[in-house]
Amino acid sequence: MDLHALRQFLVVAELEHLSGAAERLRVAQPSLSRTIARLESELGSPLFDRGGRLRLNEAGRRFREHVERSLGELEAGRRAVVELAREGAGSVRLASETFLTVTGPLAAFKQVHPDTDVQLYQLPAADMARALHAREVDLCVASQPIPGDGLDSLLLHDEQVWLAVPVGHRLAGRASVTVAELRDEPFVAPRPGHWQRRLLDHLFDSAGLRPRIVCEGDEPAATAVLVGAGIGLTLIPAMARHADASAPVALVAVDHEACRRTLTLHRAADARPTTASRLLHTTLASWPWATAGERPRR
Repeated sequence: MDLHALRQFLVVAELEHLSGAAERLRVAQPSLSRTIARLESELGSPLFDRGGRLRLNEAGRRFREHVERSLGELEAGRRAVVELAREGAGSVRLASETFLTVTGPLAAFKQVHPDTDVQLYQLPAADMARALHAREVDLCVASQPIPGDGLDSLLLHDEQVWLAVPVGHRLAGRASVTVAELRDEPFVAPRPGHWQRRLLDHLFDSAGLRPRIVCEGDEPAATAVLVGAGIGLTLIPAMARHADASAPVALVAVDHEACRRTLTLHRAADARPTTASRLLHTTLASWPWATAGERPRR
């Protein structure tokens, strides 16, 4: 059971598609099929169901968890040696749903630790626990709950989420609005899985409604600009109120107790943190999140 075969197995397990995995790995599909077959023979059990489409079975799912942890520990060991060789500079890997949230503390961190490498990963919250346990990332900042056990979690910030409407919109002068009043309004929203979309769906579902989404995409930072152009409405956190003052939007409170965002910092509880990850964890934990958007930082 060699490391090369295990790494190939993880790609096949992720994609559940041999030709797609072979293309990503840049190997011939017959060769990849033989590698998986040898692995299954060595384990004495199939790892995939092959009835029509390739599917990871229960044995495969359990094996994948152990493989991810094992390879993650090996990577952690490699990074520990590199850190010693570089006299403690090292590197840290941070995942977030959106980078706009963490730009302030990252800038402060790099100013104090310029020799430390920071690697950023944009991940949906649903993938964060797996990435932490597999040691693919050291830290995660999430704006919604992360499913999974074995995490060391720290509340960073809780803030109001506002409704952004175009200047001149019928709701622009209002102090607050109910969800029911938004039933016919068009919305600009991220794709399902993003925290803003999850919140939007929850607010409407609680009123027995569905939002009318006219623009769905993967650029949450661009939504305020689209709102200013009159395409639709959107939800933005208080922290982002001053991020783009050029966008001509008005902010209105939503009369619903759940219209808030909670930022949480996570790491694997059983991980051996590098010096760099400990330092970044401290920076994120001590960052003045409540005032981060109120004044420019140099």
